[in-house]
Amino acid sequence: MSNFSSQLRASSALIKRLRQNRFPSTYPAAAAAARSFTTTECNRPTIVHKRSLDILHDPLFNKGTAFSMTERDRLDLRGLLPPNVMTSEQQIQRFMADLKRLEVHARDGPADPNALAKWRILNRLHDRNETMYYKVLIDNIEEYAPIVYTPTVGLVCQNYSGLFRRPRGMYFSAEDRGEMMSMVYNWPAEQVDMIVVTDGSRILGLGDLGVHGIGIAVGKLDLYVAAAGINPQRVLPVMIDVGTNNEKLLKDPLYLGLQEHRLDGDEYVEVIDEFMEAVYTRWPNVIVQFEDFQSKWALKLLQRYRNSYRMFNDDVQGTAGVAIAGLLGAVRAQGRPMIDFPKQKIVVAGAGSAGIGVLNTARKTMARMLGNNESAFESARSQFWVVDAKGLITEERENIDPDAQPFARKVNEANRQGLGEGASLVEVVRQVKPDVLLGLSAVGGLFSKEVLEALKESTSTRPAIFAMSNPTNNAECTPDEAFSIVGDNVIFASGSPFRDVDLGNGRVGHCNQGNNMYLFPGIGLGTLLSGSRIVSDGMLQAASECLAAYMTEEEVLNGVIYPSTSRIRDITKEVAAAVVKEAIIEDLAEGYRGVDSRELQRLSQVRLYFCLEDTVAYFGTFFTRFYCKSRYSLSWKVVYLVASIAGGALGSCKNREQEILLEREQNNDNFSENFN
Repeated sequence: MSNFSSQLRASSALIKRLRQNRFPSTYPAAAAAARSFTTTECNRPTIVHKRSLDILHDPLFNKGTAFSMTERDRLDLRGLLPPNVMTSEQQIQRFMADLKRLEVHARDGPADPNALAKWRILNRLHDRNETMYYKVLIDNIEEYAPIVYTPTVGLVCQNYSGLFRRPRGMYFSAEDRGEMMSMVYNWPAEQVDMIVVTDGSRILGLGDLGVHGIGIAVGKLDLYVAAAGINPQRVLPVMIDVGTNNEKLLKDPLYLGLQEHRLDGDEYVEVIDEFMEAVYTRWPNVIVQFEDFQSKWALKLLQRYRNSYRMFNDDVQGTAGVAIAGLLGAVRAQGRPMIDFPKQKIVVAGAGSAGIGVLNTARKTMARMLGNNESAFESARSQFWVVDAKGLITEERENIDPDAQPFARKVNEANRQGLGEGASLVEVVRQVKPDVLLGLSAVGGLFSKEVLEALKESTSTRPAIFAMSNPTNNAECTPDEAFSIVGDNVIFASGSPFRDVDLGNGRVGHCNQGNNMYLFPGIGLGTLLSGSRIVSDGMLQAASECLAAYMTEEEVLNGVIYPSTSRIRDITKEVAAAVVKEAIIEDLAEGYRGVDSRELQRLSQVRLYFCLEDTVAYFGTFFTRFYCKSRYSLSWKVVYLVASIAGGALGSCKNREQEILLEREQNNDNFSENFN
């Protein structure tokens, strides 16, 4: 009888549905449901104008086997999925078990390394189910950040033509000149908060990879989502294809980009200008992060746009900020206060955009500690010895790069050290006996045995080595080489991840990863929340100093100057709070949505911190609800701000306040339990 009743109910439902489809005017509510379905995104209703297989083929809305039976009926999914309804936790457990198995067996051949196999598997998940992809990434950030970002992303970019399956992001090319203003409206998102753009001219330390460089923009934005809680529907990776000077790509019939030499001069600038005007016309409040532009253009474009647009260059400013944080940490590791930073002797290998960015920021930091006057800047300049491919840079250098000019050693200064123009790196290290050896050269193995042997003569009791070039193969040296040659007491940091070194007798040589991921998500989130008109030097300095102070005294004295990647969300929260506070101090903050600049200024640091904590912790991976803990004493508009960042606009702030108040009144007994 129960089976018959079930069949009768099913038949009745089918007949009713056929009537609804045939006579929609008789069933107006059903007609509306046939056109759309309402789901929720962090308490915000989301209208889904799709049904059936279109839902399953859209990674933004597809939940796979997690669709409930009610959802399957209303979305015409019944029969298109296996009958067992699984929770998101069960889905992730099943995926992780499958991933571990495929890590061993998924190979295209002996040249396809394990890391690239992992990337392929994660990318397929991203294509199917974006919600689950970010949940996996967030919960396993320490394991998978090196897969979606450096170092594996470099390998992905090198092999992008063979890995390309479906487009992700937008492509603007030299052939689109005059069309970009209309092209930006082809992107479906009405609001974009963050753009990462590259021209593919200097991908990591791998050189010109042309249109394949889109992979680095995708990887960076994955970290914005995972670390800063930016809504994945509001990020946009962009490739500006102005050609390539990579002869291999120019001759490759499978290359996906323009097979012509790169534009240069005014033609190149006109393309970038048109792109910037187009994106800021459609999305006036978007933040644009420039990524992996060749040194020739990186600084020029930064100076061109930084006072007009909300933008920053991660290679120049992000790398500099992370390096400064590490340099200040190295001072602390020597048992000295950070105010002693201006006394450090620093040899820098590499004078590209990243190297010059670090030098400028380090000099400003030193000068500020010394009084921030002309003599302070001159004193700070004298602490740096810069070596490029031609050797030590002095004032005798012909055709010296204008950006490197301020750091060229005076001839008499160099002579006093027994050095001259073009002196080799090993000679400079031997004569200067630096406290810090900083590598930003993109030349793997540059810190040879001879160079490291020379560093043993450093006047510092605890010299520091920063092998910051990416990816792993471009690191100037490995931690094993550093600890075995220079000694157990050395401070070591690198741009790409390495394993800690076993020094024996229970001692560990810590390998610190000084990666930009510790700063750029927090800089972006802080700029977004503050509504700052620009990304100022002060905001970047605040981010760097926040990271430098993040480690405890005990950790620093043990040689740990950068935190573990597993703490990236907490670091991002702290950095973002520091950026917002500095924007308020500099009177740059204009507020965001429901919070104006005056209200931001009234917020205490404690309130601001918890506001950001909620933003990061309850970002819309679409599994969580948003509540406000009364003990935080946040204004309702701040609650609205946090929720809107996490999952989109909630509608009227006033209406939302009433909804939350009503919900608190109804659920007062278990409110805190629901929140946690």
